[in-house]
Amino acid sequence: MTGRHDGISLNRCKVVLYRAEGCHLCERARVTVEELRDELGFELEEIGIDGDPELEARYRELIPVVEIDGEQAFTYFVQPEALRRRLDRA
Repeated sequence: MTGRHDGISLNRCKVVLYRAEGCHLCERARVTVEELRDELGFELEEIGIDGDPELEARYRELIPVVEIDGEQAFTYFVQPEALRRRLDRA
């Protein structure tokens, strides 16, 4: 759900970024997601999978993984305009 308040876009989506230490794709995804968060105002949670056997088994071959409101939206690469479109639809 999006709205506007005093010219600022408010986006009530929750975005989760699953990442691992030393992952250059994760760092690029983090920068992209944080830049859009600053612009659009959605909630962002970053979760490191390192040391968590369940998360490592689920995400190790896919990271970075971005979920929007609990739905997997991106793996490997996050394109800013594609993320913006997904957030607009959420």
